[in-house]
Amino acid sequence: MKRIILALLLSITVCRLNGQTVIPSVNDCTVKKGTFTIGKEVTVYADNHEAAYLSFLKNEVLNNTHRIVTSNNKNTAFKFNYSSNIRDEAYKLTINKSGVTIYASTEKGFFYAIQTIRQLIHISGDKCTLPFVEITDSPRVKFRSFMLDSGRQYQSVETIKKYIDMVILLKMNNFHWHLTEGLGWRVEIDKYPLLTQKGAFVATGKEQQGFYSKNDIKEIIKYAQERYINVMPEIDIPGHAEAALTAYPGLGCFNQKVEVPETGFTHNIMCAGKDSTLIFLKNVIDELCELFPSEYIHLGGDEAPKGNWDKCPHCKARIKNLGLKNSGELQVWLSATVAQYLKDKGRKAVFWEDIIYHDGYPIPDNVVIQWWNYRGHGDDGLKKTMEKGLGVICGTNYYNYLNFPVTAWSGYDINRTFDIKDIYLNNPSYRAAEPLVLGMNCALWTDYNVTEAMIDRRIFPRIFAIAEQMWYNGQPLPFDEFYNKVISKKDWFESKGYKYGPALKTDVPTNYSWE
Repeated sequence: MKRIILALLLSITVCRLNGQTVIPSVNDCTVKKGTFTIGKEVTVYADNHEAAYLSFLKNEVLNNTHRIVTSNNKNTAFKFNYSSNIRDEAYKLTINKSGVTIYASTEKGFFYAIQTIRQLIHISGDKCTLPFVEITDSPRVKFRSFMLDSGRQYQSVETIKKYIDMVILLKMNNFHWHLTEGLGWRVEIDKYPLLTQKGAFVATGKEQQGFYSKNDIKEIIKYAQERYINVMPEIDIPGHAEAALTAYPGLGCFNQKVEVPETGFTHNIMCAGKDSTLIFLKNVIDELCELFPSEYIHLGGDEAPKGNWDKCPHCKARIKNLGLKNSGELQVWLSATVAQYLKDKGRKAVFWEDIIYHDGYPIPDNVVIQWWNYRGHGDDGLKKTMEKGLGVICGTNYYNYLNFPVTAWSGYDINRTFDIKDIYLNNPSYRAAEPLVLGMNCALWTDYNVTEAMIDRRIFPRIFAIAEQMWYNGQPLPFDEFYNKVISKKDWFESKGYKYGPALKTDVPTNYSWE
């Protein structure tokens, strides 16, 4: 019996080691003796010959091999079989002497199986081999997201695509795109052309000027859809709006020129007392909904100082007329009003947790809260969201904000640092398991001028710990085993164009530069 148990443990371990590691970990894996060789010509069976996952298999996995789609489910190298008994995004993968057989109930399930195959396949010249395995796999949480801040720093379309590719490698399903900030308004809005003509160029730092035309955004959305990724746009209201207020000063309380901060934010936020602000927001939302098919539209709501609102006659009148207690409740009203507008369009509104710390106005049931400020409020944001019965996305600044470096840098002192071990062992977002938790988010904010060339070393390899927590259902591996697995994949991920930075504080060389 002991020998049988030992053999079983060894077979499962092989799936993690010896070049056959998969990140994030698959849930159930048995490796058997032998390999399947893929020839130059490959036959593929699938019910839908036009499915995007087949094109991805050909172009991204099989490289130069020739794919032949056939309706014959016998003697084929790759078989994609639908099974209604498998839940959304899950799959079963078997590789043996007969070839590769995948069962799934959705195209997403087939696609995630292909992501696993990408990490298992061994290519040497024209020869491609796969180990004999049996895998049953499914995600731990439904919503799995990576956020990129394009508001403070502008990234090229090709760079955006690079990180969408990263999202799919790690079996995430949402790309959260932060498109507006005090330092730049990046999304083209036809009704308000000055948002991009002026608002996209208010900052003076490197890579801080630019915007995405509607054609750019359509190209990115199409690229993501072909990879089964939802693009969730974010416009931040009412705060972090200095770029928009520069373009249209009338959106503010006092119609005045505003300061554009190099870092952080100011008291200059959109006026909640003016009807013209509501008209503006609804018009912007109309164009966002026309452009983005996403079920979720993120409307920000964080870090909105109320100094101007407390003095503004329009805001004070609104508070009085609505019977609200203060300007905090006024933000809840503004958030609820635009959320209801989205609900009427069949969409859901996502807000940062800041809006739930005040009562006084009912929040529509299409609202989802993103819990982020663990440093400031611990798990209060999660608890208050649960009390209100709203869905929540967990993505706290400890330990899901990958802009926080491993060691101190620029505006990040020692108290705003963490490494991959901190994430793996102590992540509050992973511990949250309440029924209303929709999933997890991780973020790369670009504060302090994090330019394109600086992004990879902040993300990699720490993001692997978060991806593991999003996907893997099983008992977590011992940290040392997981860390060895991460290091073993360095060459593979770097061959895909992603550069590792330090993972542990002890990995950081003396005088290491995060720039």
